[in-house]
Amino acid sequence: MFCVIMAGGSGTRFWPASLRRMPKQFLDITGRGPMVVETCQRVGTLSRDDELILVIAREHFEETGRLFAGRGVHILAEPVGRNTAACIGLGALYAKHLGCKGPIAFLPADHFIADRSAFLRAVDQAASLAESGGIVTLGIVPTRPETGYGYIRRAGEKVTVRGGHAYRVSAFAEKPDLEKARQYVAGGEYFWNAGIFVATAETILREMENLLPVLHQGLERLKKSIRTPSFEKEIEAVYPGLESVSFDYGIMERTTCASLVVPCECGWSDVGSWDSLHELKKTEHDTGGNFSEGDSLLIDCEGSHVSSRGGKLVACLGLKDCLVVDTPDALLVADLHRSQDIRKIIEELKRRKREKLL
Repeated sequence: MFCVIMAGGSGTRFWPASLRRMPKQFLDITGRGPMVVETCQRVGTLSRDDELILVIAREHFEETGRLFAGRGVHILAEPVGRNTAACIGLGALYAKHLGCKGPIAFLPADHFIADRSAFLRAVDQAASLAESGGIVTLGIVPTRPETGYGYIRRAGEKVTVRGGHAYRVSAFAEKPDLEKARQYVAGGEYFWNAGIFVATAETILREMENLLPVLHQGLERLKKSIRTPSFEKEIEAVYPGLESVSFDYGIMERTTCASLVVPCECGWSDVGSWDSLHELKKTEHDTGGNFSEGDSLLIDCEGSHVSSRGGKLVACLGLKDCLVVDTPDALLVADLHRSQDIRKIIEELKRRKREKLL
């Protein structure tokens, strides 16, 4: 089975550990090694190395080549980011060129999954459903009201598949406020949207032709140059002009083809913020609910997250619910529960033209 690993993100929510030159997916955030490598290892029983397609930003080509040296994986470098629709379309086009006729799994490179077996079982079920020409997504069974994720609403109709079941997709919902998130979880009809899709290349490209024709035309221009010396030049010419739109918005919210959701309970997290990483590391908290890594010293602290990555001791006294991240480039001190607002720091650094810190 082919897998397209989407690894082109900028990872700004993990600043200052994650920078444009080395974003989150190339870092050991969870303690299991670089996240993109872990993602590829996770699907190792589904896909051979030559069935793995990594879509990355061009500036990370060298690092990706180093991480996967001698593995035979396919590495596609986007000259500029154009969101997930272009990424998925490019991966589908390339897989089709390689002769792939069956379902393809499209996976973000920087997610955490605790139960690999449950995840692979859900992907296998999704692949079985996708063979008939629909687009299947994994719906993470929510464990709490969460305002940081989008949601998928299921319809009532249940479809049986390989020892499990799926539902027709009724609607996609944007990130809700807390009250609405509570309603979603209490109702039992909503799943977290993990951004994981399974479909054939033919289905993906057909839907793009129907719903995103300009994007599809651009991708078609690349077809003849795939795996030739002129591919890099062609993608450099074509990609900046492609429409920048998410796959959810451009395709899933508008498609008329069969779209299904497979429920999945696999201990999933998008590890989308320092706060979510702190929650993920709960089993490693000290008696005060603190997590620390690197050369650090915490005295009379509570509920704090301290990451010493800068090569010096970070000593903390009397902190509560604080985030401290020290790197060779910058020091971040923040309210842990406002870590989603790190984007405000990024915006201010851009305004001040502090490019080396981005």
